[in-house]
Parts: sequence; structure tokens; C-alpha cells
Amino acid sequence: MRSRATAVLLWSIVAAQTALVTAGLVLEALVRSASSSLDAGYVTEAVGGAASILTFPAVGVFVLSRRQGHPIGWIFCLANLGWAINNFAGSYARYALDANPGSLPAGELAVWLYTWPGFVSVALFVFLGLLFPDGTLLSRRWRFVTWLVVGWSVVATLASAFAPGPVDDTIGFRVDNPLGVAGPVGGVLAAFTGVVQLLTVPLFAIAALCLILRQRRATGQQRQQLKWFTSSVALVVAIYVAQAVIFVGYGSLTAMPGWARIFYALSIRSDVLIPIAAGVAILRYRLYEIDIIINRTLVYGSLTLLLLVVYFGSVTATQALLQSLTGQQRLPQLVIVVSTLVIAALFSPLRRRIQAFIDRRFYRKKYDAANTLEEFSAKLRDETDLDSLNVELVTVVRVTMQPEHVSLWLRPDAGPKRGPSD
Repeated sequence: MRSRATAVLLWSIVAAQTALVTAGLVLEALVRSASSSLDAGYVTEAVGGAASILTFPAVGVFVLSRRQGHPIGWIFCLANLGWAINNFAGSYARYALDANPGSLPAGELAVWLYTWPGFVSVALFVFLGLLFPDGTLLSRRWRFVTWLVVGWSVVATLASAFAPGPVDDTIGFRVDNPLGVAGPVGGVLAAFTGVVQLLTVPLFAIAALCLILRQRRATGQQRQQLKWFTSSVALVVAIYVAQAVIFVGYGSLTAMPGWARIFYALSIRSDVLIPIAAGVAILRYRLYEIDIIINRTLVYGSLTLLLLVVYFGSVTATQALLQSLTGQQRLPQLVIVVSTLVIAALFSPLRRRIQAFIDRRFYRKKYDAANTLEEFSAKLRDETDLDSLNVELVTVVRVTMQPEHVSLWLRPDAGPKRGPSD
């Protein structure tokens, strides 16, 4: 009965998020249709947002189907429930109170539901960093942090739910909190709302610190699990930083060129990488190939960045030189062709140098092992003394494979075969 009740609860949570996201998409489409802003860009954004929210419970269900009762699976199932409520309530309030007033009941209640569920999701994401991958704390000392996160989420939820004044501008129109408390108590709640929002960044920083400390202490499979998770988190953070730099550089979304808009749209939904990487790590599917993925990401990411700098730097410098000498504003086609050929010629040498640098810096043991094997191969071509080769072979095995014990057995020479007449 307990197992059946758990399954009912689990699927109820997943069904609720699916229903909230679907209903939110329909209501938001109606709002956009009323304002004549329903286009292909919104459809792409809406589908991406739905995928971003529902990927988390999907991975959570998958994890719980393989590891029953795993805390990380439950956190993934519950983490985006607050955001699903928030998105649905925002779309409902926009349609019921702004786009088509009076068409739906309880529009003010939807405004209130828009104010606070997101803080619960933020707290669950912090817990994800504190408990990944095995669902336990790093040590007893971290219990204080868990209670701090719980206390922060309670204060943040209550303060946001009952603070007076206008709701966050992201709802799309100006509206006051219908359950806001007036008087001195309301002023205190409004002050608490500002404080708890500022504390969001330190809480995520604490969770990141916990992940770093856990990875430094972990060994074996747990270390590989943490590599999956921390690599995905680092990649998502880097994407968001790049997104912020691009947005600040152009000032607005409408001023961005086509490639920047595509990157911006994709970067908003890059958080789906986190549940996917965590699910792979927990289920230990092809776990140890994460080293290859990290290595290739570092190599080709750095290579792409360097080649872009060289290309745009050469084109910009050439254009500035020609403009100063000849006054031409347009760059000759020959310069672009030459720059492309230079990039093609630099690709292989740069890749080899970046690969060697990353191997030396991040994969030192593997780099030393590769160098040892290369040196041994060179000696094999020149060395003829069998005893010296025996010593070299044992040394190479010890350095590269690091076994507990090495023994080398050579079959004795049987001598020349004798014929029937001997």
C-alpha cells in the first residue's frame, strides 16, 4: 500500500506540472493573440519553456524508476512545480485581468499565486547542490546550512505572499498584491522581500561550494558522478554569463543580429542540461566517458574562440588599414578569402597545442603516461639488449597502469628444432 501511495503521489505531481504548463501555454497564446503578438518566435519560446520545466520531473521519474526512494529523484520531480504554478498563474492573470477582463474568475487569486511559489523552487535547487549525488549531506556541519535554506524559503514565501504594493513587472501589467498586508507589518514584509531576494545569490554560492568540496573529497564512481553534474552546472552558468554580456552589449533583444537572437533563445533553456547530466550520473550510464566529453569541450571550445578572435581580428585590422590608406569602406573579397585560408591552416596546429596544454594542465597523469609510452616506443626501435628491455617494460607498466605488483615472465628459448635424422 505504501508503494502504491508513493506511486500515486509521484504521478500526481508530474501530471499537475504537465497540466499547469499546458494550460499556461494555451492562456499565453490567447493573450498574445489578443495583442496581435502571436508569432513563430513566441511558439519557439513557449515550447522551449515547457521543455525546460518538464525535463526535470521526467528525469526525476526515470531516476526513481531505477532507484526507488532516491532523494535526488524526488527533488527533480518537485523542483519546477513552483515555477509551473508561477507561469500558469501569470498567464491566467494576464488573460483574466488585462487581455480579456472578466472572462475568467479568480484573476486576483492568480496574481497572488504568481508572487511566491518560485522561492520554493529556488530552495529545492539549492538542496540539489547540497545533496547531490547520493542524497546525503557532506557532513553534519552542513545541517546548519539546510536549516538556513529552510528558514530562508519560509521567510521569502511569506514575505512575498503578503507584502503590499505592486507585483513584479514580469507579470506584464501593473497590479497590486490582492492579499498584501497594510500598515507597519506590510512595510516589514516588503523590506524582507528585498532582503531575501538579495540572499538568493549567496545561497547558490554555498551550494556550489558544497559541490566543489564534495568533488575534491570524492573518489571512484562518486567523483565521476560529480563531474557530470558540476560540468553541466558550469556550462549553464557560462552560457548565462555569455547571454548577459550579449544582451548588455546590444542593449535590447530587437537590436541583436540573427545569430545573437538564436543564441539568446537557446541559452534561456540551457538549464535542461542539468537534469540530463544528473540523471546520467545517478544511473551510471557510460559514466566514465565524461572525461572525454570534458576534454573535447575544453579543446574545441578554446579552439573555436581563438579562431574567431584571429578571424575577426585580422578582418577588422585589415579593414581599418585599408580605410586609412585608401579610404575604402568595403573590404575586398580577397581579404576574406585569405583570412579563411589562414584559419584553415591554423586549425590543426592550434588544436594540437591546445590539446597538449589541456592534457598537461588537467589530465597530467594521462599526459605523463602517453609521454612514457612514446619514449618506450622509441627505445624499442633502437634497443637490442633483452635485459634492458625487460626493465624498461616493467617501468612503463608501473608508470602508466600503476598496478600493485608487476611480474614479467619470458618463455625460455627451446632451441632449434631437431629433425628425424638428428
